Amino acid sequence: MFLFSGISSVGGVAAAALVLAVPDSFRKPAVSSLISYATGALLGAAFLAVIPEALEHAPAATVTAAVLAGMLLFFVLEKLVVWRHCHDHGCEAHRNPGVLIVLGDGLHNFADGILIAAAFLASVPLGISTALATLVHEIPQEAGDFAILLDSGYSRRKALLLNVLSALATPVGTALGYLWLDAARELVPSVLAVSAGSFIYIATADLIPGLHRQTRLAASVGQVALIVAGASTIALLGAHVH
Repeated sequence: MFLFSGISSVGGVAAAALVLAVPDSFRKPAVSSLISYATGALLGAAFLAVIPEALEHAPAATVTAAVLAGMLLFFVLEKLVVWRHCHDHGCEAHRNPGVLIVLGDGLHNFADGILIAAAFLASVPLGISTALATLVHEIPQEAGDFAILLDSGYSRRKALLLNVLSALATPVGTALGYLWLDAARELVPSVLAVSAGSFIYIATADLIPGLHRQTRLAASVGQVALIVAGASTIALLGAHVH
């Protein structure tokens, strides 16, 4: 569990740093492709893995209410913390970089850690699927934050250090979430449903709108293919591990 938690957080930062190291001509389409794939992975994890698992242990009304609560919770958190998974240097949420970005991402990563712990407590396959979905959506987010810090005058070393520090909140959240939920396992289905709501919110409110900026037919077809690929990865992973 802690291995996958670390991979999904620090691994995302490392992958984002590598993405930023490549030329612009390759980086922009690569990030766009990652966003499409991440959208599919998040939606696949929510609808094909997390929600079905939660429904096995709690009534449908409880699960759907928790999914809705998760979506509303993440909407409110974005409003309060000004943490937005935008990948555009000019987005309003990133006008005040530095500490705000680190704190916002740290809170988000801590929440991710709790969700990963809940998923592993439910089943190992679900935990792996949740960690994978977290990893793929962290890469474009961290790449965007890294670029914004660099544009704001931070050195590459300091920007990388800040991103690593915020990423370490994920294993911390996993550890605390495991201790909390292991003693209150009746809450696991509700936490899983909240995590599904967060995945749905991130995919539909943060990632998909950016994909609509590309209107060419070839780009749109590629986006759909990558979204399907992301969802299929979650489905195949769950089937294989089971």
